[in-house]
Amino acid sequence: MLAVKDLNHQLAGLGTTIFTVMSALAVEHGSINLGQGFPDTDGPADVLKAAADALMDGRNQYPPMTGVTELRQAVAAANKRFYGLEVDPNTEIVVTSGATEAITASLMALINPGDEVVLIEPLYDTYVPVVRLLGAIPKLVRLTPPNWELPRAELAAAFGPKTKAIMLNTPMNPTGKIFSRAELGFIAGLLQKHDCYAVCDEVYEHLVFDGLKHIPLMTLPGMRERCLRIGSAGKTFSLTGWKIGYITADARLAGVATKAHQNLTFTSAPNLQRAVAVGLGKDDSYFAGLAGALEAKRDLMAEGLARIGFSVLPTHGSYFISADFRPLGFNGDDMAFCRYITEQAKVTAVPVTAFYDAPDAPTHFARFAFCKRDEVLLEALARLEKLFAPLTGQGPKA
Repeated sequence: MLAVKDLNHQLAGLGTTIFTVMSALAVEHGSINLGQGFPDTDGPADVLKAAADALMDGRNQYPPMTGVTELRQAVAAANKRFYGLEVDPNTEIVVTSGATEAITASLMALINPGDEVVLIEPLYDTYVPVVRLLGAIPKLVRLTPPNWELPRAELAAAFGPKTKAIMLNTPMNPTGKIFSRAELGFIAGLLQKHDCYAVCDEVYEHLVFDGLKHIPLMTLPGMRERCLRIGSAGKTFSLTGWKIGYITADARLAGVATKAHQNLTFTSAPNLQRAVAVGLGKDDSYFAGLAGALEAKRDLMAEGLARIGFSVLPTHGSYFISADFRPLGFNGDDMAFCRYITEQAKVTAVPVTAFYDAPDAPTHFARFAFCKRDEVLLEALARLEKLFAPLTGQGPKA
């Protein structure tokens, strides 16, 4: 009998992503899917038209590995326009097949086996598996609801002689937290003290609410050469299926990230890249309107969930809002709750434990995506209200 050798332990041991699980459950039950973070309308018409026109202009062969000239120049111009960062489009921009690839390529550029990487929980579910696949050791630091303040002593204690980098997500998924200048300054001090780098997941950079401002860590003193800053056309232009991301970094870092990119996807569709360049050149009203429209949806969802009886956590950016379902009287954990509302109310959310690596994560929060049409959000809220309103405070028992 042929012996079968082990497969990669890290990958073989990974479960199916929670987004796939909950989306499949939503389809099975004909549910409104507020679990996965994608809009239910397409992005700007001029950007779509630019992609269609570019598809027919005879330039459909391999584009340059680091991205078409138009997009690299547009990303550099956006860095200058929004944050005052002077960036060389020829040596300091790498276009990737989505931000997830950008995260992986950036970590690959930095990490050697045995290095330690500081990660802040709750976190996007790609971070920990990639760190471990690269042979590094995740050092987890946890934020606590409802305000998700940075625990400075715990963060400082996570840094040591083996620390190579921190993975920083702001605006943050799933919390909607915007890291303050003071918090970023504290992180910058740790990076300088321990001679470390930062991979900065800033895909929601233009989805910021309540008059707050997104501040890239890269803009702080001493951080220009220590940061790889990641952006996403999918989030900025509501075109998540296009999978166009970009890394901004010092030429030394960008050069190694390019080598990782070469061995991951090499390049991305040239017509989509040229269309994203058009999008990044849009005037300020587009970016302000995008944030304003999503803030209104955030408010609609927050008010509706609170009216039903949830304890709603604040969210200052991104596509997502989290809520504590314990006031409804539900006795099960967050996975049981998300299954319950999918099956009984035909509304799907994601359990927030999916964003933790440690087993002692809080189990009473559900995350809802509000990047949907208002009529869809209103219908979802009506279904939840119909399920929970008759309970008169007695709540379902899991």
